[in-house]
Amino acid sequence: MSGLAAARRIVVKVGSALLVGADGTADSHWLHAFAADVARVRARGQQVLVVSSGAVALGRRRLSLAKRSLTMPEKQAAAAAGQSALMRAWEEAFEPHHLACAQVLLTRDDTEVRRRWLNARATVDTLLSLGVIPVINENDTVVTEEIRYGDNDRLAARVAQMIGADVLVLLSDVDGLYTADPRRDPNARHIDRVARLTPEIEAMAGGANTGAGMGTGGMATKLAAALIASAAGCATVITLGHRPSPLAALEAGERATVIEPSTTPAAAYKAWIAGSLAPAGALVVDDGAAAAVRKGKSLLAAGVRRVEGRFDKGDAVVIQGEDGAEIARGLTRYDAADAGRICGLKSDAIEPALGYTAGPVVHADDLALAQVRHSG
Repeated sequence: MSGLAAARRIVVKVGSALLVGADGTADSHWLHAFAADVARVRARGQQVLVVSSGAVALGRRRLSLAKRSLTMPEKQAAAAAGQSALMRAWEEAFEPHHLACAQVLLTRDDTEVRRRWLNARATVDTLLSLGVIPVINENDTVVTEEIRYGDNDRLAARVAQMIGADVLVLLSDVDGLYTADPRRDPNARHIDRVARLTPEIEAMAGGANTGAGMGTGGMATKLAAALIASAAGCATVITLGHRPSPLAALEAGERATVIEPSTTPAAAYKAWIAGSLAPAGALVVDDGAAAAVRKGKSLLAAGVRRVEGRFDKGDAVVIQGEDGAEIARGLTRYDAADAGRICGLKSDAIEPALGYTAGPVVHADDLALAQVRHSG
């Protein structure tokens, strides 16, 4: 039902209420059981990313901050003090399974500004290729209110979007979406599956979960996250986290709400490149490169005849033939100056020319063919 067993990449969001016990320390019993659950999934060849809250909650205890609303500087201080404790807890949980984890701290700009988005994606992709489990959290120590996500549900959705995840699992204090708050309405009915997030569905979420002792989210933020994930081609699963092996429970058919994606991850990404980004320049290519790009291959420097416009790494550019016809749009891995310096060069000549190499000028994964764009 959840699609978990067939997923290539899975993002799991773990909130403070699951990670931190009543005494303000990490719940090692839950963490070790969850790590075993993740290890089981990893053993099948699937990739798992964890979006983890808990730094502020753990930092409160370290800094002896009373359980009251914190000022922004106090919250950032607590995050700084608690982040190392959070990572130590994750490392100790994964170590018995011979799994390495790595801390990745992100702000909203890292998932919304293209150049930073590309850098963050490259880092996470590399960690996954090395068999590492990224543990991602918002960088609360440096963000201001204006650039915060404010809850890790939405951050998890943006991470799922960024890395092309197939399933986003939001571990909650309830086992899914109900027609009303089941703690207040005994007649509330559980919803197993949502094909499309309509205003009626969103209205069922109500306000934030004011009964939670920690965290900032509620069902409304989870549906907001699901909307982001759905548009990115990622299914969202909302399920109960207060059990030792929530992923195994999902696969065993335990109650959850599955919110279906509205497209596929690859199609969503291509559509975003094709229709949502204003091109900052153009790359004029020869006939051989044009033919290769039309077949879905990367654009290599050897096939670029000239560069037009001023653009930075990560900007959208038009790829066009020498006759001016648009072939595709894509995200360039070089700025205009460096792209101009490597026009016509073979791949092994790029590093001697620039002092570095970022691979092809535009990678196949970052290309959207012109006919795809026109059809949308």
